[in-house]
Amino acid sequence: MVSCLLAAFLVAVVLVCGCTTPAATNEVIRTESAEMKTIGVIGGISWVSSAEYYVLMNEMVEEELGGLHSAKVLMYSIEFGEFSKQERLASQGDWEPLRRTMIDAAERLEMGGADFIIICSNTMHSTVDDIEAHVDIPVLHIADATGEKITEQGLTTVGLLGTKYTMEQGFYRERLEDTYGITVIVPNETEQEIVNAVIFDELCAEQITDASREKYIEIIDHLVEQGAEGVILGCTEIPLLVKQDDVDVPLFDTMTIHAEAAVRYALDGI
Repeated sequence: MVSCLLAAFLVAVVLVCGCTTPAATNEVIRTESAEMKTIGVIGGISWVSSAEYYVLMNEMVEEELGGLHSAKVLMYSIEFGEFSKQERLASQGDWEPLRRTMIDAAERLEMGGADFIIICSNTMHSTVDDIEAHVDIPVLHIADATGEKITEQGLTTVGLLGTKYTMEQGFYRERLEDTYGITVIVPNETEQEIVNAVIFDELCAEQITDASREKYIEIIDHLVEQGAEGVILGCTEIPLLVKQDDVDVPLFDTMTIHAEAAVRYALDGI
């Protein structure tokens, strides 16, 4: 009886001292040393790319942590039909309804317990300053994640495809130029109209066509002729249409790059 009690005591001491297998010890350290952050997602702009974000982030966490792990995600999905009306007002100079919607979405995520925010839209990063003025949690900027990736590859001149607003305005291009020293080339006026129309008339409605893919490839080839060493797919729907295998220069899939940055931030310290 005494020998049995002694054996049980020794087993308990071994377990308490952490003398378990290396794999089990690593798992405990990895999952309990820090808590995974909750990713706050402003989605629905459009829901098509937001769904891809959700899948990507969960796949990345599963691959990183193994087992049954998945991302902690809190999403506020904006109703795109109503939002598209606000976008039209913004294009006419009235930004207030759109800004209110974006700020409201961010505040809901903060109140819901999100640790930081990502916006599933390149164009709507034009409202980051407004959002940051109303919430106390970080916003991970998609242009920063993209600029870091371009810099890692040693490129200094890239083309930019996106909505007409993203291609025309400085909020995206200037951030890349000023922060990362990257020269940004955009398509000509006619090509911008084509890129923009495909995004809103087709991709946001989940329509993927070979004809539009060919148009995009021609525009990318033209950017390369002007000196682009790579091309930013600066609308989160574009990667649904154009893939790396379609062209010879590096493509920067901002949706995947942004999702990776969110997962890295969420798992930092784990």
